[in-house]
Amino acid sequence: MPKILLIEDEASIRSVLKDILKDQKELGLIVDEAKDGAEGLLKLESENYDLTICDIKMPKMDGMEVLQKAKEKGINTTFVMISAHGSTELAVDATKMGAYDFLQKPPDLNRLLLTVRNALDKNTLVKEAKSLKRKVSHKYEMIGRSEALQEVMTMIEKVAPTEARVLITGPNGSGKELVARQIHEKSNRSNFEFVEVNCAAIPSELIESELFGHEKGSFTSAIKQRIGKFEQAESGTLFLDEIGDMTLSAQAKVLRALQENKITRVGGERDTVVNVRVLAATNKDLKKEIAEGRFREDLYHRLSVILIKVPSLAERKEDIPLLVEKFLGDIAAETGAKKKEIKADAINELEKHPWTGNIRELRNVTERLVIMGDPIISLKDAKKYL
Repeated sequence: MPKILLIEDEASIRSVLKDILKDQKELGLIVDEAKDGAEGLLKLESENYDLTICDIKMPKMDGMEVLQKAKEKGINTTFVMISAHGSTELAVDATKMGAYDFLQKPPDLNRLLLTVRNALDKNTLVKEAKSLKRKVSHKYEMIGRSEALQEVMTMIEKVAPTEARVLITGPNGSGKELVARQIHEKSNRSNFEFVEVNCAAIPSELIESELFGHEKGSFTSAIKQRIGKFEQAESGTLFLDEIGDMTLSAQAKVLRALQENKITRVGGERDTVVNVRVLAATNKDLKKEIAEGRFREDLYHRLSVILIKVPSLAERKEDIPLLVEKFLGDIAAETGAKKKEIKADAINELEKHPWTGNIRELRNVTERLVIMGDPIISLKDAKKYL
């Protein structure tokens, strides 16, 4: 049930507000009181409140100071400020300091209840968004203690807070996308979009439209204007996966976008300014591609400010037990079934496998073992279903 803290020095007003809130049976509110700012701050430090309704003019510590100190201490509650001496300037100041709303005292009943409902709804949405973000972060978590992986993770920690472009190399299925996701999540752009483009999966005649968008009528099937991936990733991160498969024509336009921070939609004449961080990945030897005329050297140097080489699973076999445990947990969560166990000799058998398909192959094999294997996955299962 939602918990509300009333910080108000006038007992009569405190009592009326508490009765009004408690009467909202459908909200099921728990309402606590504090007679001044100092007591209110102590309660905020010791308990979790979804919403705090705080008077501004109070003895010992005024409401603005309570708001400021709560924010400084990282107390997670939504503030609604009230005052009998309200002014536009005071309302603006409170909002700038992080208050959700400002109400004149005595507050209009309908306005008060609407503000409380909206603030609680906002809290619910924020909690759901944080929960979803945690689930996404868990999905793209990098698992392992091997020296090879630790080196990659150290590089991620160093480069993520910067604006440097990163070129991620490594074999298919080794986890290049995970590296890109981790860089984004640990960057200053993490609250904005992470937009992925698989350059190998898009037909060459459509790649420029996919990246830069197009104007209506610019080609036969362009029946309406379309926003490209560069614009979709505004203020966030654009991940160009398998960039070694991009056409030379598209490479030239990407180079211009990186040089000038501008793009032009297909069929358009007007430049659009873009603010994106570009990460790229490939399983190809781009220096060889440059030598054979299939990749632009100037684009390579623009993309590879930082180079991160993701090791193959064969280079980090000591991580296989941890990866299998993670996959067993993920599969159980996805299916709603009990997590299966795996015997040590079955793990030993998995460690002997060459894993040419890398982590993607290991995930598939683990799922196969869960579906086809015994309740406790055995050596026999590992030999049979590898």
